[in-house]
Amino acid sequence: MSIDVDERRTVRTAERESTPRVRRSREGRLAFWLVMPAMLVLTIIIGYPVIAAIIRSLFGDTIATTPPFVGLANYASALWGQNSAEFWDATGTTYFFTVVTVVLETVIGFAMALVMNKAFRGRGLIRASVLIPWAIPTAVTAVLWKWVFDPAGIINAVTGSSIVWTGTEWSSRFAIIVADTWKTAPFIALLILAGLQIIPEEVYEAARIDGANAWQRFRLITLPLVKPALLVAILFRMLDALRMYDLPQILTHGANGTTTLSILVVRATLSELKPGYGGALSTLTFILIFATAYTFVRLLGANAVAGQDK
Repeated sequence: MSIDVDERRTVRTAERESTPRVRRSREGRLAFWLVMPAMLVLTIIIGYPVIAAIIRSLFGDTIATTPPFVGLANYASALWGQNSAEFWDATGTTYFFTVVTVVLETVIGFAMALVMNKAFRGRGLIRASVLIPWAIPTAVTAVLWKWVFDPAGIINAVTGSSIVWTGTEWSSRFAIIVADTWKTAPFIALLILAGLQIIPEEVYEAARIDGANAWQRFRLITLPLVKPALLVAILFRMLDALRMYDLPQILTHGANGTTTLSILVVRATLSELKPGYGGALSTLTFILIFATAYTFVRLLGANAVAGQDK
């Protein structure tokens, strides 16, 4: 009799442990311990510089002697004080480049991914060649496009014009946007292509049998199913664009309305020897990037996850 009772208890215990809630809890604990070593490394590598910059931003810019504690004076100077004009101009420029380049790169990258997803001869070669611009270091890309947009460069030679592309505000911005789009659109195409690869061909075949045309298949099948990969690609690219430094620094040195927040931080810290003010600028840049990414994930990322659950 006691053996039967023990067997029933064992069965009930096994049933409780096999419930979805218990399995999720167990998987969550396992995931926590698997991620913990990486989190510790990231805390040391990323957390320490961030904390050090925040602490340094609370002190003045005297280098020869011990810098005085100034509290939030550096932040006040950037936000509404004597340096507020250049800070907000750099902020506007940074978000302008981010919005324009991410939109262009998403549209072009999506088109490239759709082409590379097709089955045709030489597809592997096309995929490899498309990724070459992304593999080139950003500094090399900037130098390359600086030659292209030089007054005696390829663009003016082909068009027969004599435009100084980096001599005015909008032509300088145009040059940076073209260079950045050329380099980074393949990155978005690669991530979107990964999402397209997991869509079963049977879904498209069933849609064709039901009479769906190409646009309907794209709107009702491709776009919803690739949306999670698309949002990840946009998020990664947006975070990278908000930290843009190499291209505008090399192409225009931040002149003609192309000074981004990263250029402003480096200029204040290294060129003007203002580590306190530079620390405040870097902290504000970090806050802006974090707030932008958090807002994007909350508004669009949550919708994507909810759509997948349905």
